[in-house]
Amino acid sequence: MPEQGSKQDSQETTEQTNDREQTLYERIGGETVVRELVDRFYDLMELEPEFAGIRVMHPTPMDSSRDKLFWFLSGWMGGPDLYISQFGHPRLRARHLPYAIGVSERDQWLRCMAWAMQDVGLDQKMQEHLMMSFYQTADWMRNQTGR
Repeated sequence: MPEQGSKQDSQETTEQTNDREQTLYERIGGETVVRELVDRFYDLMELEPEFAGIRVMHPTPMDSSRDKLFWFLSGWMGGPDLYISQFGHPRLRARHLPYAIGVSERDQWLRCMAWAMQDVGLDQKMQEHLMMSFYQTADWMRNQTGR
């Protein structure tokens, strides 16, 4: 019988970890990459004229928006529930109702996020996976028709 802390115990722990399916948060690179993604997203929103329609919906400076998206995405991806621990259930649609969100705003948000994902170097398969989910959520946020 192996002693506690033996090489066999260490191997079994590693195998258990490998057997457990990684969360999206872990697969994307954890806190560092999620923060980098969010920061690039908001940098692009501030820098690129094509995102002016969604930029005007955010406060200046956008520090609180950056933090809230980072906190939300961390939990949504299976990492720490930072947003929920501070604010409770995200209630995304209700929180976005004060803003006129139509097709144009949805598409700007998605384009900005797609660009950010490319810039931080997420692999193509991860980008496609995230964009499918982001599209569903962004489309659900629309509260204006015909735009």
